[in-house]
Amino acid sequence: MNAKASTRTVGKNTEPADISVPDNKAVRRADAVDERLGIYRLGGKYIRKVFPDHWSFMLGEIALYSFVTLLLTGVFLTFFFQPSMQEVVYDGSYVPLQGVHMSAAYASTLEISFDVRGGLMIRQIHHWAALIFIAALFVHMFRHFFTGSFRKPREVNWLFGFLLLVLAMLNGFAGYSLPDDLLSGTGLRVADGVVLGIPVVGTYLQFFLFGGEFPGDDAIPRLFTLHVLLVPAIMVALVTVHLILVFYHKHTQFPGPGRTEDNVVGQPFMPVYVAKAGGFFFIVFGVTALLGGLAQINPIWAYGPYNPGQITAGSQPDWYIGFLEGALRIMPNWEWTAWGHTISFNVLLPSVIVPGILFTALGAYPWIEAWVTGDKREHHLLDRPRNMPVRTGLGVAWIVAYGVLWVCGSNDIIATHFHLSINTITWVGRFAFFIAPVIAYKVTVRWCKGLQLRDRDKVVHGRETGVIKRLPNGGFVELHEPLDPAARHILTAHEQYEPLELEPPVDDNGVIRMAKPSQRLRVRLSRWYFADQVRNPSAARVARDPAAVPAAPNHHGEISIEHRPDT
Repeated sequence: MNAKASTRTVGKNTEPADISVPDNKAVRRADAVDERLGIYRLGGKYIRKVFPDHWSFMLGEIALYSFVTLLLTGVFLTFFFQPSMQEVVYDGSYVPLQGVHMSAAYASTLEISFDVRGGLMIRQIHHWAALIFIAALFVHMFRHFFTGSFRKPREVNWLFGFLLLVLAMLNGFAGYSLPDDLLSGTGLRVADGVVLGIPVVGTYLQFFLFGGEFPGDDAIPRLFTLHVLLVPAIMVALVTVHLILVFYHKHTQFPGPGRTEDNVVGQPFMPVYVAKAGGFFFIVFGVTALLGGLAQINPIWAYGPYNPGQITAGSQPDWYIGFLEGALRIMPNWEWTAWGHTISFNVLLPSVIVPGILFTALGAYPWIEAWVTGDKREHHLLDRPRNMPVRTGLGVAWIVAYGVLWVCGSNDIIATHFHLSINTITWVGRFAFFIAPVIAYKVTVRWCKGLQLRDRDKVVHGRETGVIKRLPNGGFVELHEPLDPAARHILTAHEQYEPLELEPPVDDNGVIRMAKPSQRLRVRLSRWYFADQVRNPSAARVARDPAAVPAAPNHHGEISIEHRPDT
């Protein structure tokens, strides 16, 4: 075996080699591939990509790995599921339902559960992965919200993640409805009422989805096409673009020594991050498989086939649709009839308008905050949630509003288990939807400002040691230890924002300026957003530690710094 030590071929260029490269068949094949795809150049650029190290960054990985699990198990299930509403007589191995008339979709789901080897476990892994996927998306999205990583230049990536969340919820509901059992059929009946409640286009949408009057003959085949083909293809595209933008913009990072808006401090993609990510994938998959094998979920054989004349008492949808169920349950029976048309506000408001407001506000928030604050700069350092109390309060208020509706979706179960009046629970839910988010917002803002004051006190006076010293005059005082430079930097690294102000009423040429109503509104909102800020202490008031603490590598023994290119 000969070795080339002087030069090597990179694409079409010949460059001096730093190391000896063996001249064998494998190297020649790799060079041939590189001449067509340029893998050396791409590998050299991205293989040492730096990723910061923080536990909260794993939330997105849980969502990604759950999505991969969904795709793998979903492919298996499509081999055996029959998306047909044709009526058949069941003659499978589940004795209690033998001889019962049902749809081919329900019969094939029973076959997967009882006659296909490993079918029930795969079904349950698929269902658990869907629940974990949407839960991880919610938590991952609010991690970005509370830390401000949605700001420029990542607004579009936030929007892609938001669309991925909405599509995941819709696709989850479609998959939940495919077995055509009594529980999922009840959910489809609710969806049919929601579609019909939309003015003007409701009936057209209903015929498009169901192929006629509910339940129709085409609901399951059309939902199957949406669930396994159209929506997953869009989601795969969104995930791909989302990850590409994460690579392009580079990862955000929390403030710390050596971390600036122009660099990324962390571990390289190869081999550290790849090893961690690979191991974490198997952990996520293993936990999901354990749930699928040990924790029963959606036992469709206990519900029986769907019958439009029956309904399941105490029926509950999957958790991510519970808020919609709750909104429908607490809404008063309001209807208007005008010019021969009936507008069902008891369906339109809770199922279309309220979710539309909640989720539209969430998706558009990066642009709303940028308009209120007037901040058009790029941000690569994250905020500690306590340092942006209004944003944190708004996020908590959103979660509380969603949670109130979610709890109200089980008002019948709460009433029967705790022996309470369902009417009382319904009225409490109506008031709580408007009052609880306001209380949550105010408490969160005060809590954040209290934490800021505590941080300020630590910076000025140091950390409490618990050591009590007696003074010469007989009094007692607790000794404080000055913070080390790293801790002090973290507590004081956040920006000090100033609210917007109206321009002077007269410009330099003596011309009177007329402020627009939108400008006045923007200034008022900006003052509210940055009201009563806790300012960082001046340098003269900070208790300094004379002994400088040098920066140390992390627990992996490696620190990498990647500088951001000028944009």
